Amino acid sequence: MMRLVSISLSLLAVLSPVASAQQASNASTQQTLGHRLFVQSCAVCHLNPSPTAERYGPALWKETVEGREADARDLILTGSERMPGFRYDLKPDEVDAIIKYLATVPEPPTTLLATPQH
Repeated sequence: MMRLVSISLSLLAVLSPVASAQQASNASTQQTLGHRLFVQSCAVCHLNPSPTAERYGPALWKETVEGREADARDLILTGSERMPGFRYDLKPDEVDAIIKYLATVPEPPTTLLATPQH
């Protein structure tokens, strides 16, 4: 009986780090997928197309989704007055991946463009 308990505890000690590493890998994979989907579906409006052009939509970063994951999910799926919905283009797990990716994005710098000197 003691031997069985000892073996069980040993297996638990060995497998716990493996499970944690696997979860971290899954999170990283989901964030990578989220980044790819963001670039494909969202970047055209939510990133500056060039240093001198303005974005069409607001900048998105960590603070725009933290604590608002359900609202972000609904907005991505159904859209708004200025934004198309993606319920027919993205699967629920893809939307979740985009949100997980956005939760890792730091706030973009707010720099003013210098006026050219003539």
